[in-house]
Order: sequence, then structure tokens, then C-alpha cells
Amino acid sequence: MRKTFLGLVSAIAASLATFTSPASAERTLYLNGRMWTGIDGKFAESLLVEGDRIVRTGTGAELRKVAPESRIVDLGGRFVAPGFIDNHTHFMGGALDLARLNLRDAKTPAEFTRRVGDAARAAPGRWILGGTWDHEQWGGALPERGWIDAVTGATPVWISRLDGHMALANSAALAAAGVTAQTPDPPGGVIVRDAEGNPTGLMKDAAMELVDKVVPAATEAEKRLALEAATEHALARGVTQVHDMGSWGDLDFYRRAHADGKLRLRVYALTPLRQWKKLVQLLNANGRGDDWLRWGGVKGFVDGSLGSTTAWFHAPYADEPSTSGFMVSDAATLEENMRGADANGLQLAIHAIGDRANDWLLDVFERLPKATGSNQRRVRVEHAQHLSPQAIRRFAALGVTASMQPYHAIDDGRWAEKRIGRERLRGTYAFRSLLDAGATLSFGSDWTVAPLSPLEGIYAAVTRQTLDGRNPKGWVPAEKISIEQALRAYTVANAWAGYQEAKIGRLAPGYLADFVVLAEDPFAVAPERIRSIEVLSTVIGGREVYRSPQGKPLRKLFRSEANLDR
Repeated sequence: MRKTFLGLVSAIAASLATFTSPASAERTLYLNGRMWTGIDGKFAESLLVEGDRIVRTGTGAELRKVAPESRIVDLGGRFVAPGFIDNHTHFMGGALDLARLNLRDAKTPAEFTRRVGDAARAAPGRWILGGTWDHEQWGGALPERGWIDAVTGATPVWISRLDGHMALANSAALAAAGVTAQTPDPPGGVIVRDAEGNPTGLMKDAAMELVDKVVPAATEAEKRLALEAATEHALARGVTQVHDMGSWGDLDFYRRAHADGKLRLRVYALTPLRQWKKLVQLLNANGRGDDWLRWGGVKGFVDGSLGSTTAWFHAPYADEPSTSGFMVSDAATLEENMRGADANGLQLAIHAIGDRANDWLLDVFERLPKATGSNQRRVRVEHAQHLSPQAIRRFAALGVTASMQPYHAIDDGRWAEKRIGRERLRGTYAFRSLLDAGATLSFGSDWTVAPLSPLEGIYAAVTRQTLDGRNPKGWVPAEKISIEQALRAYTVANAWAGYQEAKIGRLAPGYLADFVVLAEDPFAVAPERIRSIEVLSTVIGGREVYRSPQGKPLRKLFRSEANLDR
């Protein structure tokens, strides 16, 4: 784990060597590409950039006439798309997790225990954090502190399930948090208990805050190093902007990093809904940021997750009939905060996964215009995973954006049927149905819940082939979408969902020169190969901020070398 992290740091140092001053006004002409512009299925051959903006697209002959003295980059027939935008990340949490324990691929309880013990022995007394474990890897048995107490001793362990809605504490961590058999379940959360009523170490949703509050905060230096590593991780995957569902502390940190010139990736930082008044004060004092760092959106929660059986459904879980999930927020308080934020011009991005959660949220969105006098400022449902038939129609009718993460479909598809039964799967990850109904569909990763890789997300949306290989024709195949629809969801739609449709998401005159160069054309390869297409180059604001160390460099010609008669 540490070796991987140090490797990332080395890559960062190399990239920073070429990342210096803002782009000059020099013109660069990118020739001989196959460029998906994001405009009504239009492709172009060449692209002219001046400074940080696109001047125009067209053929090489056309653009040479316009700018005969341009620096030239020969793309050699490679595929170009607008820079990928990830609509839903937990970016700083993911950044810090790059240097923490990763159990996502732990296949058995024994392996889980061994790896936790190895981490505790390597750093005795220090909190062991991270985790991203998935109990479905070993058949669904939930871990308990008894699995790890003997191998961790006095070293506190606090490791989350990959969805972030459930985490495991060992006895040392529970003691540090003061959690005992007498500790009541907090509203919107569950302390999982054994037959005698003692905590097993598992905490769900709001109960996780009991331990979170005693975990030592990362230092500024740790955050800076983590941000650089995560940025390199994103750029290598063609991501030019993230929508970060973070904390107020994350926004403060981004502002400091940006002021110091250390922000190399565009960020739309959303803060917690319950702090909406504080965000209004920031807007009044400082506006909404700039093209590199923006704010003005708030994230709230209706329910939990399917994997943790805390997503809120109309009917009970098939494999846990004692529950149908629950709201993790007080209904009246949540709606009151949504009204206050909306009335003050903040964008609402609200988490809803179960069908009942989505129906409840759409009801609130329908009431908002009358309650606040607003025009529904591009409200978003984050995840929108399990929808009733009427909900699918209402997304379009109410103008609500379905902010979804397609990789979850091929992950959850391994075990979702045992949770909710076959009937409810009809509205599960309903990409095609939402588009057919006229809704706006935008895509992201939910990193670190899923890989920070738009190409893997596109693959998931197009094939719906589950990770276990058991659905070669696709899981709920009627909900597959086309490659172009998936590309739009990662570019054009995400720009719109973040109020930047006039600046990014397309290759068009006047737009910021954010784009990605791929080794292969996703329209031309077999859909199963899309996920493995190599990102050769990532450009933000006209500057190449990432170049693949394995791929051949793009052929760069300067004025004196260019054959303008070619």
C-alpha cells in the first residue's frame, strides 16, 4: 500500500515539473484526430486552441488557413472527447484513503482478519482507517469486532464498508468513542448488537458519527500530499473536473490550496445541507468561486444504502424482512433545510436510493416552487438507484436531474436480487427508461465507493455486465444505453448539472479547452474493451496536465517544423 502511494508521489513530482505558469495566448492546432464534440453527434478532425479556450473546430485545412502560425500537435488519428466530469465523488476522503488500508478485494473473513492485523502491527497505536470492505465478497456475513480484536489489541480500528454507510470498529475504537451496551441508537442510525445487546462493532449511517468524532483529523501536510496524489489519479483517467460531496472543512482546504496555486483539477465543492446558512454567508461575501474552484451546492441525505440494508423501500427487504430501511434524516428538518437552501439560490443534491426515498424526495421537489418561489434550480437526486414506475416519469416532468453512478449497477447486480427480489429490479439503475422519459441523466463514480474511471462507467452503462461474469448479456439489459448517451452523461449533462454548460462539456468555440485523448475510439472497439482503453493525454485549460508514461507521446511540431502543405 505504502509503495503504491510513494509511486504516485513520484509521478506527481514529474508532472509538476511541467506544470508551471498559466497558459499563454499562443495558439495550438490539434490535427488529425477523431473528435467527438458533444454537439448533436457531431465529429471534427481538428481543434484550434488559444490560451485556455477553444477557438474553433473543423478540418485541418480549414484551421491552418485561420491560424497558419500555430504550434501543431499531430494526434495521429486518435480519439478526442471533452474532458470527463465526475458528478459525484468524495474526493478528499478518497485522497486520504489512497494511503490507508484497502480491503475491497478481501475474499474471505480470514483474509480480512489477517490484513487488518498486518496493518495494526505496522503502525501500533495509530488509528487504522480506510477499509472499503465488501461483505458480499465472502457470501454476506457481516464482520464483527471479534474478527479483529485479537490481532489489533489496543490499536483503534475504524474501517468502512465500500458504500460508506456502515463501518466496523474494534473494541479499542468503541472504548475511545464511549460506545457501550447502554449507548442508544441515534436517530437515523443503528448500532448493531449481538444477542446479549452488546455492540458488535458495526455502526450504520448516523451511528457512525459516534466514532467519527473521535478519529484524529488529518494534518494540513497530509491533506496536501493526498490532494496531489488524488489529482494525479484523476488526471490519469481523463477526469478534468469533479463534483465533490464533501465537508465544510474540505471546502476550506480547497480554498487554501487554490490560493497557493496547488489546485490542478477543477472542483465543484458541495457542502452539507444542514450548514446551508453558512454557505449563504460565503456566497454573499465571496461569490461562487471561479473556473477552478466553485461552490454553491449542498448535499443532503434521505436514506442509506442497499448494501447496508438501510436504503428506504416501500416493502421490506427480501433477505432481511424485519426492515424496509429508513430515513437517516428527520423528515421535517430535512424538508425545512431544503426549502431554506433553495430559497437562497443554493443547488440541492440529495441522496436517495430506495424507491420510497426517491418517491418522498420527488414529492418535496414538487412542493418546492410553491414553498420558496424558486424555479427549482436544477435539483438533483444523487444515486436514484431504485425507482418506482411513477418516479421515472416524474424525473422528467419535474425537471429533476438523475445523478447516477453506473459502475454501481455492475457491482450491486451480483447480489441485489436477494435483497429486494426480482420485481423491484425493474426500476433498478433505470438509465434507458429515464432517458426515454425525457429526464436528464448525469454520471459519476461515487469514488471511493467505485473506481474513479469514466471509461469503466461508460463500459458499465453500455454492457451492464456484472463483475462476477454471470450476466454476459447484461443485468436488466433493457436498461443499457448507447456509447454516445454515456459519453454525454459524463460531459454535456454533467456540465449542465453543475451550471457550466456554457463553459465546459463540449468542444466548441469559446469553451474552456478541457479534453482527453484516448488510444482507441470507444465507438469502434467492442463494448467489452471500453473499460481498458488507455488515456494518453489529459488537457485542462489548454495545458497538458497528464501524459501516459506507457503510451507514445503525441507528435508535436513547431512553426519551423510544420509542413503546412500537408
